[in-house]
Amino acid sequence: MKVLQVSAEIFPLLKTGGLADIAGALPAALNAAGCEVRVLLPGFAPIMGDLQSDSVLAELTAPWGERVLLRQGLLRTLGIRAYVIDVPHLYARPGTPYEDEQRQPHHDNHLRFALLGWVAAQLACGLDDQWQPAVVHSHDWHAALTSAYLAFGPARGRRVASVYTVHNLAYQGVFAPIHFYDLGLPSHAFSVNGVEFHGQMSFMKAGLYYADHITTVSPTYAHEIQTPAQGCGLDGLLRARANDLTGILNAVDTTVWSPAIDAAIPHTFDANNPAGKARCKAALQQTLGLAQQADAPLFGVVSRLTEQKGLHLVLAVLDALIERGGQLVVLGTGDAALESAFKARAAANPHAVSVRIGYDEGYAHQIFGASDVTLVPSRFEPCGLTQMYGLKYGSLPLVHRVGGLADTVVDSALEHLADGTANGFVFNDFTMQSLERAISRALALYARTDEWQAVRRRGMLQPLGWDKAAAQYVALYRHLVT
Repeated sequence: MKVLQVSAEIFPLLKTGGLADIAGALPAALNAAGCEVRVLLPGFAPIMGDLQSDSVLAELTAPWGERVLLRQGLLRTLGIRAYVIDVPHLYARPGTPYEDEQRQPHHDNHLRFALLGWVAAQLACGLDDQWQPAVVHSHDWHAALTSAYLAFGPARGRRVASVYTVHNLAYQGVFAPIHFYDLGLPSHAFSVNGVEFHGQMSFMKAGLYYADHITTVSPTYAHEIQTPAQGCGLDGLLRARANDLTGILNAVDTTVWSPAIDAAIPHTFDANNPAGKARCKAALQQTLGLAQQADAPLFGVVSRLTEQKGLHLVLAVLDALIERGGQLVVLGTGDAALESAFKARAAANPHAVSVRIGYDEGYAHQIFGASDVTLVPSRFEPCGLTQMYGLKYGSLPLVHRVGGLADTVVDSALEHLADGTANGFVFNDFTMQSLERAISRALALYARTDEWQAVRRRGMLQPLGWDKAAAQYVALYRHLVT
């Protein structure tokens, strides 16, 4: 089955978050399950630089008059066939794919990502006469107009099924209504039964409304987004489409995230030979200037620094954690106030707290390899990959019971320790007090070395690879095209 995957970023070429990890791993998993996957990407510099044996498939004119070159070739690093939109003045810019150097959204994001969806629809409708997909699978708001353009596009060739995956409903791609007229969609698409959202235009809503089927990245999140509390204003639409909504849990690319083979950590280890983990911890403590105490429980945070991620709660309990002998390592970037607060705490406690602002893929691996506990106290979390990386690296996740965190982490309560299902720590209420109690449980188990090691080993052996998720996607694709 031929599948076109549409996304704005892809690991390891371009990454701002978990979306890239999924976009990078899913094609290989689907290919292994019998699909033939190609990807469509914007021509950001890292992607253009990796494209080899490329040629121009087509020269197009976008609905707003933009001249567009569509290239096809091979992504050397990933070994997969790709279509890349080559429009340098749209994509070859400083900053991130979505923001300029001042962290402001690019002024023409509505065009930059509408183009992604529009080109996807052209490919679905037969633009490449040598390869036409049976399914177009688009990811998050950046690719959400794919389904709308398919709904109103030219009916060339056979019908193509559309799947739209929500990675985070809170980021919706909302734009002023005046921009709707640039997009080439019929006027009646700007309505309640379309892309209109409280007088604005929502790319996310377009994906949810027009796709043949919606998926999201964990079963629990699929239920949560149908409620007012986590529906971000779209819960009514999602309830109406409940029969077309499936939660498929994300997975871990074990060719990238495996402490047994990871070149980014100083000492490799696995569940049966865990000695290297203690050496990783000692090495990181020394490098960061933390107190070199093997028995000091080391907590790690690898995250966007935002309120959604619950990091204000971490700040609130940090003094108590330090007083009880704990250490904290933070890697992330985000809200300026949170960045400043964490840096101030590190400056005040240099032997117990280390903070690095930014993102460094290799350093993230080192934190998972060294830490004893991975903190993920998110207010909401569609899936979360951080807790899964923690499990693979023997860093027990401590999480709020939401979304994919609830689907992957079992609290180390007595009954779960007894039945052998415990693999971390879970708190129910999004409060400082609830987090502090979970930390107390983690510290209590840490002091019981044999039990800690048993839970850690169980987590490291937990199957988190892509086989199951890929099989679920393939079953969904087959259902849609039959």
